[in-house]
Amino acid sequence: MTTHFVVMGVCGCGKTTAALALQQHFQCPYAEGDEFHTQANRDKMGAGIPLTDDDRWPWLRNLRDWMTQQSQSGAAYSIVTCSALKRAYRDILREAEGQTVFIHLAPPQAVNLERMMARKGHYMKADMLDSQLAILEELGSGEAGVKIENSGSPADVQAEMLAWIKAQGFGKTA
Repeated sequence: MTTHFVVMGVCGCGKTTAALALQQHFQCPYAEGDEFHTQANRDKMGAGIPLTDDDRWPWLRNLRDWMTQQSQSGAAYSIVTCSALKRAYRDILREAEGQTVFIHLAPPQAVNLERMMARKGHYMKADMLDSQLAILEELGSGEAGVKIENSGSPADVQAEMLAWIKAQGFGKTA
């Protein structure tokens, strides 16, 4: 059975950096969630307009389908980045074949904003952070996963993720 690790959180929280570390560790398929957005969604976010649920449903289904494809191809693990801000969004991702586990990266808002301000050329603008924080629903009961308050370095976050993964008994660890 495939275990899908979904690295989640608001824009600029470090999802891509953390996911790439996991992908390197497990040597498994990786999907950058942003690449599954339609151009219309990218344009909307680039213009500073928050996405609606109706904008997000097709995006989430595309990610779910990619995850199922990894299961059907026999992958032991897959890594996905996705904001997954609401439980309803995570419910769609959990529909994928296999087991879905969430790693919620949650730096303090000031740290998150500073990181976003340092990004160049990304369509997601720093002022969108407030709209994402407003709809964020923390992992709840029955949701497999962990919350990591990643205000430290990428290496610190990677170490914390891998320690949690090892403690949960997921596959090989460094």
